[in-house]
Amino acid sequence: MTRVLVVDDQFLIRAGLVGLLRAAPGVEVVGEAADGVEAVREAAATRPDVILMDVRMPGMTGIEATARILAEAADPAPRILVLTTFDLDEYVYDALRAGACGFLLKDSGPERLLAAVAAVDGGDGLFAPSVTRRLVEAFARRPETGPVARLDALTARETEVLRLTACGMSNLEMADRLFISEATVKTHLNRAMSKLDLASRAQAVVMAYETGLVTPGGPRP
Repeated sequence: MTRVLVVDDQFLIRAGLVGLLRAAPGVEVVGEAADGVEAVREAAATRPDVILMDVRMPGMTGIEATARILAEAADPAPRILVLTTFDLDEYVYDALRAGACGFLLKDSGPERLLAAVAAVDGGDGLFAPSVTRRLVEAFARRPETGPVARLDALTARETEVLRLTACGMSNLEMADRLFISEATVKTHLNRAMSKLDLASRAQAVVMAYETGLVTPGGPRP
């Protein structure tokens, strides 16, 4: 059973999401929130597996709520899926940077919503890789004194897996390219994320661009 918390400041949208999720097999809605402050409180009280998080809300935004929830969460932390109206949205980019696992357009159909919830709950942190990569390329910021040196902690194989992940390749595609198993790919990526203190696969993609490991508009593997 996947336990879900729904966060959206618009009542009708929130009610529609709750109704859809409650009708789906294998899903339990454990709470609702109308703003970021409520989201942080409900996340601590209900400990959901997945949070559907509206990114644009008055007061505490979905970005701030995502960062607070992940910073305060007991292990395992919830998987946060950002809800947005626009696919190229800097608010969404910042939410991924804060540790959200992926994002979904609010006008997505029921099947896509349920597939996204199942995907992030199952650990597939990068939903719609091509769209996520396009979003990151549009807003990736190269800090003047960024965490480039932190990549030195990675092995050569971990660095390569991180680079290919940022280019949008799946675990299976990376396994075929590197002549290793999918399980080994996952191990390398998890180790890289642990060394870099990253909460999600999407956050790893952001890191790869911001450190210059992958460049916007650069060649694809």
